[in-house]
Amino acid sequence: MTATDRERWDRRHAVVSAPVPMPPDALRGRSGLLPAGGAALDLACGSGQVAVWLALRGFAVDAVDVSPVALRGGAALAAAHEVTVRWVESDLDDGLPDGTWDVIVCQRFRDPALYPALAAGLAPGGLLVLTVLSEVGDEGGRFRAAPGELLSAFDELEVLHHEEGNGEATLLARRS
Repeated sequence: MTATDRERWDRRHAVVSAPVPMPPDALRGRSGLLPAGGAALDLACGSGQVAVWLALRGFAVDAVDVSPVALRGGAALAAAHEVTVRWVESDLDDGLPDGTWDVIVCQRFRDPALYPALAAGLAPGGLLVLTVLSEVGDEGGRFRAAPGELLSAFDELEVLHHEEGNGEATLLARRS
């Protein structure tokens, strides 16, 4: 990611109103799929709404974003809810942090080069929660997944839910 991209995200997060903890979109109405606890990774976490939501459910959360402005907002949200989250400023172009997690969430950030690392980072029984922009029901573009992209990229995982349409693709999958 270029410095210009980082600055763009910093500007965007500087004007975000006070966030509230909330589940990733793909888990709304499906929170029963969430493991009972453990370690969680929230990639491209933005202002930390999902990271704090996971921490409130007892997960030890690593939250990664390129924007220090977003991470400061996430840290304030975590403090307001009296939970601990490990905030990591990192460019995902450099890969994922080392570790394995019981839950990995990546919402609206797509980098197919990271797909193998996402699958490898899941602990046995771990849950992948992934939502990306999609060509299905929308126009194409370099940031959008092709039809079936998530299913084929994560074919070694047990698919619990998959949906494509209205410009988004969602996958909930578990490592056996």
